[in-house]
Parts: sequence; structure tokens; C-alpha cells
Amino acid sequence: MEKEQKINRLLNSQPSGVIYLSSWLTDNGFSTQLLNRYKKSNWLYSIGRGAWMRVSEKPTYEGAVYSLQQQVQSSIHIGGKTALSLLGKAHYLELSTKQITLFGGSEDKLPAWFSKYNWGLKVNYFSSSFLPSKVGLQSLELGNFSIQISNSIRALLECLYLTPKKQKLIECYEIMEGLNNLRPKQVQGLLEKCSSIKVKRLFLYMAEKSNHDWFKYIDVEKIDMGKGKRSLVKDGVYISKYKITVPKALAEYE
Repeated sequence: MEKEQKINRLLNSQPSGVIYLSSWLTDNGFSTQLLNRYKKSNWLYSIGRGAWMRVSEKPTYEGAVYSLQQQVQSSIHIGGKTALSLLGKAHYLELSTKQITLFGGSEDKLPAWFSKYNWGLKVNYFSSSFLPSKVGLQSLELGNFSIQISNSIRALLECLYLTPKKQKLIECYEIMEGLNNLRPKQVQGLLEKCSSIKVKRLFLYMAEKSNHDWFKYIDVEKIDMGKGKRSLVKDGVYISKYKITVPKALAEYE
């Protein structure tokens, strides 16, 4: 009876649809031996080493992100184009292409159970510390739980970080064009904290090119723009103000 009460407390301690991480379970008094007993009793099942699920439920990648954020305080979050799609800021839905983009700090590794599990879509994971882990995130409500995802400013900065090899610059510019009501204070704060010179120069170039009202409130003098030229493509167009060479298609984009 006591064991049954313990498992019931466990099952009710987290929202339905989320994953139970072994490290969190151990911290809460559930030994590996006990978990294997619950598995035999058909209470829990394993979706990979270190990850458990209620027998009556099927895991989702959102539930997995929730568990990483809430149970082990990981900085892994939905970012880039996927965050923009979820925020309604991209005119195409990345999820319809059956892939998601996750970002984490340079110390964060995506657990093997997450990368090996078949979510029904491709998981693109990038670890970097070009932005501090806790800035530029916002809460996304998903029914019975919420997760932290990149806000539209951080998400676009993450897209620019992936250019030109893993993300098209024209696509980034099209996203920038739609971001006409950003808060200058938030933009300023993220750009000052961003350590990627390429990302900052591209963001400011695209913001100015898009002729957004909020751009005139950005104090570029406070943003470290680095020194020297940056060439993103061969045979591109050199933008002297920002010392970057961009594709001709972007420079001439109307």
C-alpha cells in the first residue's frame, strides 16, 4: 500500500505528457531497483536510458523539453525557426517540414535518450554560448504545462548564428521584415549580451534595411561590433557600414 501511494505521488507530481528523468527520480527517493519494480508492475516504461514515462501516455518532444528544463534545470530550449513558427512569426511552418531546432549552452549535451528516440521528426540540436542561457526566453503554454522558448529577437539571432551553412540569409531577412513591433530595449539588451560579431552585424544590417521604426532607438555605440571585415559568401556585395559581405540576392532584395 505504501509503495502504491509512493508511485501515485510520483505520477501526480508532474503534468501528464512529461518524461521522468532518472536523476530527478533518484533525487526524489526512487531507486533504480524500485523503478524496475514499477516497470514490471506496468506503472512506468522506459523510453531510453535515464528516461521514464507513465504507461498510459506517449512522450512528446515538448514534454521532453519540459522535463529537461524543470527537472534538471537544463538551458536546452526550442529556438531558431521552430520558435518563430510557434510564435506565429514565420510565414512557413517549420514543423510541417518534420524538423525542430533546439539550442543549448556550450556545456549542455542533448541526452542520448532524446536524440535516439523516434519523435516522428528530425531534431536539430546546436550548443553555443554566443548568448547567455537565460536571456531572451519566453513562456509558451502547452495545455497542462508550459516551456521556455526563444522570444522572436533571440530566435532570429539564433537563425543568424546558423548562417550561411545551415540557414539561408534571405530567409532570415524575410523573418526580419515581419518583426516590425519589437521592443528596442529588449533588442538593445540582447545585442549587447551577444558575443557573435557576425550575428550582431547581420542583425543591425537587416533591421536598418527593413526600415523598422524601432531601429532608430538602438544605440549602436553601446554594441561591440568588433574589428575587421567579415565575409559570409564569395563574390558577394560588401556593406561598408557593417563591414560584411552578403549575397548579392540579399543586398538587392526589395
